[in-house]
Amino acid sequence: MNSKALYKLTYGLHLVGSFKGDKINAQIANTVIQITSEPATVAVSINKKNLTHEYIQASGVFSASILTNEAPLGFIGQFGFKSGRDSDKFAGVKYKKGATGAPVVLENCNAYLEAKVLQAIDAGTHTIFIGQLVEAEVLNETSSMTYEYYQQVKRGTTPKSAPSYQEAKAAAAPPSAPKYKCQVCGYIYDPMVGDPDSGIKPGTPFEALPSDWVCPVCGADKSQFTKV
Repeated sequence: MNSKALYKLTYGLHLVGSFKGDKINAQIANTVIQITSEPATVAVSINKKNLTHEYIQASGVFSASILTNEAPLGFIGQFGFKSGRDSDKFAGVKYKKGATGAPVVLENCNAYLEAKVLQAIDAGTHTIFIGQLVEAEVLNETSSMTYEYYQQVKRGTTPKSAPSYQEAKAAAAPPSAPKYKCQVCGYIYDPMVGDPDSGIKPGTPFEALPSDWVCPVCGADKSQFTKV
């Protein structure tokens, strides 16, 4: 069985948020889907270990801010590879509390949805929350980021807590331009691609990266990379 076939499903990439008391949190999720149109309902699958899961259970609501193709890897990594238990994910991020009280991210997103949970379905390691829309708004007409675009163009990786996680594998690299893999999140630096979001031009070998360069996904420094 070729599990890469799952990559061809038309997933989007979203920031799913909720709250508990006066605390808010959000995470990257690629499993937000519309269920029905009348009434409008959506569903999202969230890992039970994640803080967002705890907050959705506590508040009974969730938001989904839809990421655009222009969203930089560092922004995605801030919400996808860090825990709200250890850091403030919203530091420096433009957002608002929506009609439900859940956080709605306003930058690097083109629209948002807010929903009230109607049903929670146990899916083993995850819970599928089905919610009825109570608010929705378009922020701009920028293209939405798909999971395939994130993987192939942005060259992003997937946290182990995600439903779609698979062990990252490096493509074959020419001897003259070896690739390097982040041992923290699995991101692979390809010299032929560079890191445009960080101002690193294509053709820049790993050895020539600035000493203060960090993984664009999780923020790990160069010492956390190994040749592949």
